Amino acid sequence: MTRSPAANLATTPASATRRKFLTTAGLATGAAVFNFTIVPRHVLGGAGFVAPSERINLAGVGAGGMGGGDIATHAKNGANIVALCDVDTQRAAGSFQAFPQARRYTDFREMIDKEARHIDAVSVGTPDHTHAVATMAAIRAGKHVYCQKPLTHTLHECRVVTEAARKAGVVTQMGNQGHATEGARLTNEWIQAGIIGEVREVHAWSDRAGRLWKQGIGRPTETPAVPDSLNWNLWLGPIAERPYHPAYCPAGWRGWRDFGTGAMGDMGCHIIDHPIWALNLGMPDSVEARVTLDGTVLADNQMNLETYPVAAVIYYEFPARGNRPPVHLTWYEGGLMPPTPAEMPAGRKLPDNGVLYIGSKGKMYHGSHGGMPVLLPEALHEAARAVPKTMPRSIGHYEEWLAACKGGPQPVSNFDYAGPLTEVALLGVLALRAPGTRIEWDSVNMKVKNAPELNPFVHTEYRRGWTL
Repeated sequence: MTRSPAANLATTPASATRRKFLTTAGLATGAAVFNFTIVPRHVLGGAGFVAPSERINLAGVGAGGMGGGDIATHAKNGANIVALCDVDTQRAAGSFQAFPQARRYTDFREMIDKEARHIDAVSVGTPDHTHAVATMAAIRAGKHVYCQKPLTHTLHECRVVTEAARKAGVVTQMGNQGHATEGARLTNEWIQAGIIGEVREVHAWSDRAGRLWKQGIGRPTETPAVPDSLNWNLWLGPIAERPYHPAYCPAGWRGWRDFGTGAMGDMGCHIIDHPIWALNLGMPDSVEARVTLDGTVLADNQMNLETYPVAAVIYYEFPARGNRPPVHLTWYEGGLMPPTPAEMPAGRKLPDNGVLYIGSKGKMYHGSHGGMPVLLPEALHEAARAVPKTMPRSIGHYEEWLAACKGGPQPVSNFDYAGPLTEVALLGVLALRAPGTRIEWDSVNMKVKNAPELNPFVHTEYRRGWTL
């Protein structure tokens, strides 16, 4: 991989300098004894040993929940956990205990500033509303970044973060783990080989809304005391101040518009990822949401603008791409799903989260996170077995990123891919603010062409002291 000067500078203080020192020291020792033998590194360190010169020094922003899981996985893959930051010491206790040597912080801005000389990379696993500010702080410091999905909370943040990472030349990866799976590659290869023919219609769905967090509720009026373990001010980050309530954190934030991006933000990057990739969909021309409980569109005065709706359907229209036809993609959430295909064998049903492709020669479906594709009718599998494996296979989602931080190939879900994917998901989130309005989107200028009243929601105004 050809690396930009910025990328080289980003790794020089930590990894490259260590390598140079160790190499120089080794040569000096060899010269002194005149009989210098190179011993394989795995012999010196045993199975699974990673030499200090090849370890990535990592700081974690968000050390509990999924963020803590990411940090543990990076460590398992050989990263050296240098510093940890979390606004809730109780939620982060597991990571603090697992990595007692890591210096602890509450404010990621302070951590990145103080640890800049000691770290190569940053893993961001916070709620959606602080993804962008934490990621940008790392990029500005010239550090490689792993960020959980969705990449950002707003469309504007997404474009800024994507462009900043490209300009800085840092290694990036968004946490849509299914992008690295075998199922994702088979989905691409089978569609591109024409196994189900021309695809003009796609259905995607998730059962998360209302099941794992509440939606369709108003802002709480109670003002309970903030737990001693939580820094509420830093948890809010760039979002306007409001009283603490356990309805927001640690687990309920996804359903609140100010903090999360609902089911589309949570699962869209895992699910619509695959049709966007396999069909090379690009950006849609229009998006329209129908917020429904009984098949009818709710009036504006029935909308709850604090949380996302209980159930919704979102329609995307993607234009033709070269010799590929336009595609109509429908997203369902809150228990709504597409009809079961007539070709489905008796006793089988669609997964709770997944994608259904309607082709001119057949159909195909798979589950979330790059699940293995299933063809309908099943006889199509005979033809699919003959399709060559034309796509490179992944060494693993997390492994890709760490390998790239050491100079390997770019991860497949780097921000140049993950940024546009997130923009598509966030357009659906934007459409949920105006159900029944067909939003015509100007992707180049990041504007809604036909409903300017929605443009203020392309970005959230930060409160004082916070910036990208």
